Amino acid sequence: MTRFGPCIVLLAALLPGAALRAQERVSIKPRSRPAAALSPRNARLRFDVRLVQIPVLVTDMRGKPMIDLGKDAFHIYQDDVEQPIAAFSLFDTPISATVVFDSSRSMKSHIAEARDGVEQFLKTSLPGDDFALVRFSDRAEILSGFTPDPDEISRRLGFVEPHGWTALFDALCLGAHESRKGGNRRKVLVVFSDGGDNNSRYSESELASLLREAEVEVYALSMFEKPRSLERLASETGGRAFWVRRIDDLPDAIATLSEQVRSEYLLGYTPGTLQNDGKYHRVRVEVKPPAGMQRVQVSWRRGYMAPGE
Repeated sequence: MTRFGPCIVLLAALLPGAALRAQERVSIKPRSRPAAALSPRNARLRFDVRLVQIPVLVTDMRGKPMIDLGKDAFHIYQDDVEQPIAAFSLFDTPISATVVFDSSRSMKSHIAEARDGVEQFLKTSLPGDDFALVRFSDRAEILSGFTPDPDEISRRLGFVEPHGWTALFDALCLGAHESRKGGNRRKVLVVFSDGGDNNSRYSESELASLLREAEVEVYALSMFEKPRSLERLASETGGRAFWVRRIDDLPDAIATLSEQVRSEYLLGYTPGTLQNDGKYHRVRVEVKPPAGMQRVQVSWRRGYMAPGE
């Protein structure tokens, strides 16, 4: 089975096959054995000859982004060794967002509200953004390749109807694969779902391994069920997972998600020992809270895969 590359995803719903051209249909095919990890030669990395770049999101405990912090508030470590910060900026660039929408049977009673949530997210688009759409139930499929027109995503989403089981992990893998076609360097995976996975060929550990090597951030929104798996995947990639207990809380959660996606710092450093060892290197970021604040919430990409010899 072909392994998939980096992504940003937002979960979407089913579009009837008659509405799609044959060449637009992409689905995950069965595999005979677990797929191997991505080759570092094929992985897309925020890594050049000398500079490693790590996106970092800092919010207060209510989720409000903090965008006025100075460089001195940040400390970054590779493999537990602190690294001098060589580049520091607020990461305000266009995004390529793959919208992945849950169209399983359990979404039937709130599919309209979920569509409204996607619409709300799309309305936050900025010049240069582009979007793709993946829906999933028993299986995942691409309903729209990347387009700069959010209205195209809305049109496709309007035909989606719920049915079947929930192949969440397969959908994230497909979204990761599709994200390689996005026109922007920054890829975001934003998930809309109402529960866990019960029909994927990929396991959570396989998906985590793929995402670990990909240049992607996972932002997930789960309705009603606490998203344990999505929380772990978001944490690993530097994103956030949201849990909406009541459907009335969905608009506020979407507003918070959209604001956080647009409010990241970018930290760059040159490792003290440069190694083209093809290994995964762990990264840790610490942020000193501003005066008068005891704690902040920090999300960052937890590492990178170095190129091989």
